[in-house]
Amino acid sequence: MAEGDRPAVDDGIAALVGQLADDAREVASAEIGLVKARVTTSVARFRDAAILFASAVVLALAALVALLVGLIEALAPHVGAGIATAIVCGVVLLIAAILALFGRNRLGRR
Repeated sequence: MAEGDRPAVDDGIAALVGQLADDAREVASAEIGLVKARVTTSVARFRDAAILFASAVVLALAALVALLVGLIEALAPHVGAGIATAIVCGVVLLIAAILALFGRNRLGRR
């Protein structure tokens, strides 16, 4: 091989390495774009689901309040409005306390 041919081979290798680096950058950029698109889609899906769940919780809470008011009104003729309110609130607070204790116990079991 003559000395004059050698730089052409080196230039070819340098060009290939440069092209490889460019291709690697393009692939990395495309992968990043794909990940961003997937994350954006997932976030939108979870956001929509969270809005629907929050709406369901608000409506369920409204229904629970209506039920409790109905219970108070049903008990009021028998024991009076004040006692009926105390009974219903006492039972609801007892249930809430039991649920809170269960929750605390679950956190303690690691």
